[in-house]
Amino acid sequence: MSDEGVLDRAPLGVVDVGGLRTLRAIADAGSITGAAALLGVGQPAVSQHVRRLERRLGTALLDRSGRSVRLTEAGAVLARHGAAVGAALRAADADVAALTGLQRGRVRLAAFPSSSATIVPRALAALRERHPGLSVTLDEVEPPDSLRLLREGACDVVLAFAYPGVELGRGQDDLVGLVTRHLLDDATTVALPAGHRLAAHEQVDLGALADEEWIAGCPRCRGHLLAAAAERGFTPTIGYATDDYVAVLALVAAGLGVALLPDLVRPVARRHPGVVVRPAAGTAARQVHAVTTPDLLRVPAVAATLAALTAAARTPAG
Repeated sequence: MSDEGVLDRAPLGVVDVGGLRTLRAIADAGSITGAAALLGVGQPAVSQHVRRLERRLGTALLDRSGRSVRLTEAGAVLARHGAAVGAALRAADADVAALTGLQRGRVRLAAFPSSSATIVPRALAALRERHPGLSVTLDEVEPPDSLRLLREGACDVVLAFAYPGVELGRGQDDLVGLVTRHLLDDATTVALPAGHRLAAHEQVDLGALADEEWIAGCPRCRGHLLAAAAERGFTPTIGYATDDYVAVLALVAAGLGVALLPDLVRPVARRHPGVVVRPAAGTAARQVHAVTTPDLLRVPAVAATLAALTAAARTPAG
């Protein structure tokens, strides 16, 4: 039954994959014109598809007031499902590719910077040698943002890290429904200017650096510095903060401060003429994990990538 201006409510079974993809494209592009470009169709086709879906569902999916177009609450819900459907379709495609012996396929990897300079290159080189048709794309993203991308279907595998007492995500709920694989425990080192008074020591206790000016790294690394310093009874003076390890090393070499660095950065730091790297007593190691979803874990291309990452993590640093 229907009244004038009120649409009949149809079962949700009328929602098709094309409709979900269309709403996902509108959400990504922010406009119908942009969505049409993403989908490779004309703007009228997108508008007609949305209106047809609105008639079937009996509710508005777009707010077309003014010059802008935005998703209604119902439209946003369907767009989120569109992301999951897209991930499932990509997983299905990768499964089919596996039948030909991994001769083709694509894996989207999100990794934090120090891993993308060490573990990732070794893993990608091994994959290229074993499966030259497999393509792996890389985005540098710090956790917990990388886990959000995984849940949204924007990547397939995540390399993430956490220090003791800190979850990989923003909380334990962030890991519900995900698969984590422990790769290594990454020790903490301290980077000193080459002429520092403690540069000749084989190991440096954090407490001996209480009066130094510090160069802090990513937010999680800063949190680790603050926690470790607190256990040694001092609050570090942070003069500079940057997520770029190359910049951190340059600041240390210039004598502008000292810094805590993960051991994964040690091979790079050793090649810097103005920096000395020593084990940092009084600090905890961070745990490095590879994370994916149970469904993607069954995709051979993803499984091969995880195996390569695991092997690369076990390779001694150069």
